[in-house]
Amino acid sequence: MIDAGWLNIGSLILGLVAWIIPIINLARYIKQENKKWIALSIYISFSACAIAICLQIFYNLHLVKIEDWAALMDTMCGVAVASTVLVIVTILLNALTLFSYRDRGAL
Repeated sequence: MIDAGWLNIGSLILGLVAWIIPIINLARYIKQENKKWIALSIYISFSACAIAICLQIFYNLHLVKIEDWAALMDTMCGVAVASTVLVIVTILLNALTLFSYRDRGAL
């Protein structure tokens, strides 16, 4: 079984990946480099966001299995807020990327 601490680290890294990919695409838009991989990068960004949230769910499952109710009660509000922010920012960044490249016929 994987150490539960790695679930949080993996979730954080994948959450950052979900945000960094569209930011890189927006930076590349200004330089007008190759735009053919935009659809794939949006897919990867949303996938990283989904996996990050799944890792948090697995971490909560771990807390339930070991019956650490105090930790579960202490962290659930933060996990809910962080997951909501992750999803909203990921959607907004990818929508901005999609709309900016749509006008150039990259998709």
